[in-house]
Amino acid sequence: MLSSSSTTVKNPLLKRRFCFLLKLVCFISLVLLFCEFLIYYVVIFQCRWPEVNGGAHTGKKEPSASVLKAIILADTHLLGEIKGHWLDKLRREWQMERSFQTALWLLQPDIVFILGDVFDEGKWSSPQAWADDVRRFRKMFKYPVSTEVVVVVGNHDIGFHYEMTTYKLKRFEKVFNFTSGKLITRKGINFVLVNSVAMEGDGCAVCRTAEAKLVALSHRLNCSQQKPNLSKKRCSDVEELPASEPILLQHYPLYRKSDAECSGEDSAPPEEKNIPFKENYDVLSQEASQKLIWWFHPRLVLSGHTHSACEVLHMGKIPEISVPSFSWRNRNNPSFIMGSITPTDFSLQKCFLPYESRVFMIYCAAGALLVILTLAHFQLLTPPFYFAQRLISKHKAV
Repeated sequence: MLSSSSTTVKNPLLKRRFCFLLKLVCFISLVLLFCEFLIYYVVIFQCRWPEVNGGAHTGKKEPSASVLKAIILADTHLLGEIKGHWLDKLRREWQMERSFQTALWLLQPDIVFILGDVFDEGKWSSPQAWADDVRRFRKMFKYPVSTEVVVVVGNHDIGFHYEMTTYKLKRFEKVFNFTSGKLITRKGINFVLVNSVAMEGDGCAVCRTAEAKLVALSHRLNCSQQKPNLSKKRCSDVEELPASEPILLQHYPLYRKSDAECSGEDSAPPEEKNIPFKENYDVLSQEASQKLIWWFHPRLVLSGHTHSACEVLHMGKIPEISVPSFSWRNRNNPSFIMGSITPTDFSLQKCFLPYESRVFMIYCAAGALLVILTLAHFQLLTPPFYFAQRLISKHKAV
């Protein structure tokens, strides 16, 4: 009889504990689902493609079919086997993968440009480590046939100028179909891809080859735009290109003294803004920058490398946008640029990714709530009103 009564008491208790455990599992699962998956949709869903006009003097909107929708991101810095901690890889690479895949699904761009430093250790990685990094990149940044991905080389991919070798450059070119001084034309829009590391100007073999390609490409573009200083004879054997001023895509920014004039929530921290930039290390040299502007007269320059945002106007008319890093490893508030581009105009809009600090705060709040609920369930947390009642009773007894 006593045993039967004991079993009757235990069954409801076990049932309540099982239900409580089930609720905890559901709560934890929902928090994980939101922080590791749904939050990317919530944040990126708020981004919209900017509108672009049909021309400089027309107020009409360009038909959507003639507008190239481009996403520009930079400095993913996939960690390698030497400096990469497994937890850092897991956390930050998942963030970039979810951000990229969500952006593709929601925004459906025509083309994606990655402005260098795809890898963190490409400058010294072994063939096996390089193959592993490339495999992870292809998994994280996979894309449908309707979207094109174009990658520009950065110093962490092949090394700074003194570390750069033909071997490192060739293996990068083989994977990403990149060449120093490559032209890509889409919907009548000319994009020039520049190997910033090869713009040292010291006459090295890679530098000479890169500059020769850029000079030849400049001649083709100038002939297509029918520059008055070019004779018909000099352009007679040149393949015609769309008569659209090019957009330069490169890893290093053009020369500027520092980030002192940069503004915005994702610009460099105040303590770093006034630090002078070193030529051919933080930015291109003044000479290399002048050459690129003189050769191509670009209508827009897009660069990365600094991990922070900046907008600069060169010669009073050529805008340059420095694109911040795409990775939580380099900044708390990563982002990418959305561009609506036509042969005669463009419009850019920044799209922020989830802040790492906010995700961390959600986890902390959920953890605190979980602890409170657990203590309350096991009656280890004294209700405030009961605690106050006990204090009042003791006071009256005294």
